[in-house]
Amino acid sequence: MGDFTDKLRPADPQGPSILAQERAGSNLNVDQLANHLLSRNDFLQRQKRILSILETIPILCKKNQLNMARPDRYHLGLARAKMLRRLSIEHGWDRDDYLMADYLMDEMGPYALQATMFATSIREQSNEQQKAYWLPKVENWEIIGCYGQTELGHGSNVKGIECEARWDPNTKEFIIHSPTITASKWWNGSLGRTANHAIVVAQLFLPERGPATSTKDSDGADKNTPRYRSYGPHQFIIQIRDMKTHQPLDGIVIGDIGPKYGYPAMDNGYMLFNHFRVPHSALLAGYSGVDSESWMYIKPKNPAVVYGSLTFVRAQIVMNARLVLARAVTIAVRYLSIRRQFADRDSKDPTNAPEQAVLNYPTVQIRILPLLATTFALHYTGEAMYKLYYGTREAIETSGDFSRLAEMHAASSGLKSLCTTLAADGIETCRRAMGGHGFGGGSGVIALNNEYLSKPTVEGDNWMITQQTAAYLIKRMAKVASNPGIKPTDTVDVQFQEFLQSPTTTNDDDKLGKNNNVRRRAGFGILGDEMELVKAFQHRASYLSYQAYHARVLEKRSWTDMMISLHRLSHAHSESLLVSNLHRAVSDDAGSADDDTSIPLDKPTLQVMRTLFRLFALFTLDASASEFLVSGAISLDTLQAVMPTVQNLMASIRPHAVRLVDAWSVPDYLLESALGNYDGDMYNRLFQKAHKENPLNRVTFNPDWRTEEIVMGEGEENARRRLESLALGTTGHEQSGVVRAKL
Repeated sequence: MGDFTDKLRPADPQGPSILAQERAGSNLNVDQLANHLLSRNDFLQRQKRILSILETIPILCKKNQLNMARPDRYHLGLARAKMLRRLSIEHGWDRDDYLMADYLMDEMGPYALQATMFATSIREQSNEQQKAYWLPKVENWEIIGCYGQTELGHGSNVKGIECEARWDPNTKEFIIHSPTITASKWWNGSLGRTANHAIVVAQLFLPERGPATSTKDSDGADKNTPRYRSYGPHQFIIQIRDMKTHQPLDGIVIGDIGPKYGYPAMDNGYMLFNHFRVPHSALLAGYSGVDSESWMYIKPKNPAVVYGSLTFVRAQIVMNARLVLARAVTIAVRYLSIRRQFADRDSKDPTNAPEQAVLNYPTVQIRILPLLATTFALHYTGEAMYKLYYGTREAIETSGDFSRLAEMHAASSGLKSLCTTLAADGIETCRRAMGGHGFGGGSGVIALNNEYLSKPTVEGDNWMITQQTAAYLIKRMAKVASNPGIKPTDTVDVQFQEFLQSPTTTNDDDKLGKNNNVRRRAGFGILGDEMELVKAFQHRASYLSYQAYHARVLEKRSWTDMMISLHRLSHAHSESLLVSNLHRAVSDDAGSADDDTSIPLDKPTLQVMRTLFRLFALFTLDASASEFLVSGAISLDTLQAVMPTVQNLMASIRPHAVRLVDAWSVPDYLLESALGNYDGDMYNRLFQKAHKENPLNRVTFNPDWRTEEIVMGEGEENARRRLESLALGTTGHEQSGVVRAKL
């Protein structure tokens, strides 16, 4: 007898016809917008070409991932990582092809650090001899690397790491040592079971030439110990495992830290050193170093270059945020356009009135449509970050020009914090807006949510790294305030000069002398002029910068007391960048985003983009309305009109929502979502996923509490042995002898 459910279909109207109607109701040019957004490096054609290869390979199929235990995910993840490397050779992929395959695979796998922080550290922090030796090994995958900075006891505070690198002048070696358990390297991706080399960040200690100190050895005898001086954290490249046996080298203990929130295929690891010796050449010496004969420290021209690898990763995170959020918004918009719930209460015939599309409700729109606008704001700021990063690196490498390094570091820190917060919170907002089905595995949001939740924490905690942006802004404001006519050297200088020269207003408290440091002005006309909206964001950021400068430099307030306001300052500045970059892109007649390589937009599409700009800016302003009011950027009367304007803008965007997410060109293979597929056949896919793909439905269980048997027919003894092995963690590969981990 056949399965009668094979003949059932969803109730009308069905998803495919609904999405077809949604697309027909918008004049937005999807192909043009897609090429405008994703033209760099031939993204769309590259995606199509690589996708056609990946979809045919069984081990790259994603449909069973949520049903797998973490050890199995690592095994599969390593197999997939190897497969991608072999495919890159077979098909002659270049670096962009490989990165596209990794993007489509969408798995933080065991090789993830190889081409990012490991290779970047060698490329940017090494001298020419080190590059010549190490880069071919990395590029040919002769070695597999990771990046070891974070420790069990220290994360964001890089200066506080405990791992030591002491110079031994007798042997001309560095002694790498973990003096405490908290000095254990921790969270380092690819370290646990995969990497055989590591970039290790350790405190550099050099002996002083003065008199030695007298100490007692273990037998109580006197011995002389040289005095050591710390020169701060430095990067070392170290072989950590035997290249044949893959066992940790003597003097090193390594392992995987265990399960975490997301990243099931990544072996985040721990590592400790016991007086492990490495040669003089292990210290990456592109900008600083140690003279092997004199022991003298060679200072970098600019200390910030030491953190170049971290800045690169932060910049990459900013650039990738829009693609991550676009996936969640794509799923939500398509699903909520199809999903029907409740009839219109004001219908003349409420009994027979059709159910409304959920996306028609303003209470749903306010959660989703501003996020749709946010994807475009993130995009253009990611483009600006791309230019800033690679332009700064080129200036450093070609002419030794470090002038924009501080700006890049501040921008990457502030934007990393804001953009990952927007993306992570946005994914969860989309999930909740989708109701019950958003909670299910068929939504495609669970894995996305789990994987991305790390981003607000890794590579600098989002609350801590904003201090770096705030410190930069205070420094720039102090310079401009003390020298009003100085020639600007950073882009923010012009903004601060305009702020300090703008007319100010006072209120009653100012007249009474209670707020002598307040600089207000009459409000901007944000509702009728797009440029005024940009200026309002810049004014608010300048105002908060001036307040921070006044408190720190003039009033000498403690840094710790100011940390909350410093965080808000960083976000205000970063939001101003998002608004400015989006406005620059959509206000240009060609819609070129100030980029000669991008595709121009036609007038109807550009008009929709301008509506998205206003929606993003006004929604963001409303969320921090108090700061705009206090700074004088807007008046109370203006604020009261903001939310009604936002609602009108959402109504204008609603007919274009499906086509706008289509423009992000996220393939179904990457979405892995029954709810978000391009064709809209969500109910059939959701039922198929549960009814025929769920491995739990392939087993018949014995629910009788009087017997220990769990699976019908296996017997009590077999059940007992199997469950004990499962509970003790001795099942699978370890039990069969395929893998025996030795630490």
